[in-house]
Amino acid sequence: MSTDLSGQTWWIVGASSGLGAALAEALDKRGCRLILSARREEALAEIAGKCRDATVLPMDVSDPASIHAAVEKAGAPDALLYSVGLYDPMSAKDWDAEQAETMVDANFLGALRLIGRALPAMLARRSGRLVLVGSLSAFRGLPGAIGYSAPKAALLSLAESMRSDLRGTDLKVQIANPGFIRTRLTDKNDFSMPQIMEPEEAAAQVMRLIDSGRFRRDFPAPFAWLFRWSALIPYRLWDRLM
Repeated sequence: MSTDLSGQTWWIVGASSGLGAALAEALDKRGCRLILSARREEALAEIAGKCRDATVLPMDVSDPASIHAAVEKAGAPDALLYSVGLYDPMSAKDWDAEQAETMVDANFLGALRLIGRALPAMLARRSGRLVLVGSLSAFRGLPGAIGYSAPKAALLSLAESMRSDLRGTDLKVQIANPGFIRTRLTDKNDFSMPQIMEPEEAAAQVMRLIDSGRFRRDFPAPFAWLFRWSALIPYRLWDRLM
């Protein structure tokens, strides 16, 4: 069952490519007004040109001043969708400190900075929705994912805390945890990626979460089941599986 989103203003952060761009297309088809943010203004303008009603709002989530200026311009949207994802394969044996910190900045700290500045206006209007795009890797640390798994786990924990804190308000918190999505990021992997999805497939799953009103959606099944129950798998067996 679809939720009526027509006329709502959705601010999509991380909209310049991949899942974020696919979600812009999906929400545009549902009649939403869009605010599209990312660092790459030209890519955003190209996506906005394909939408019925979209505004380009460049922003760097690693820069508090950039976030503050964007929040001032965005006002109090009906929904804030954080779909920023930065990934480079990295083992602890080949740790690049600066590169790892950059990933943590985009995948978690950027969300923390943005929500902290955007939430007051959304609370003041007493309605709205926060949708975060996490990852199945949030459930268990993965090899070769220094800088990616840890901030995604932190993002899931943040969503759970906000869900508890905002109960009793009209502000809904949701998080989608996808598996592998075919993007320029996963193109960097040189290993098998079970049930890899196209961005449009993943966007459809996120839209199902939005329509359901539920807090969390982990996909695709059955690959997601492995991660959902991973805490029960002994470390030695997990290492062999991975």
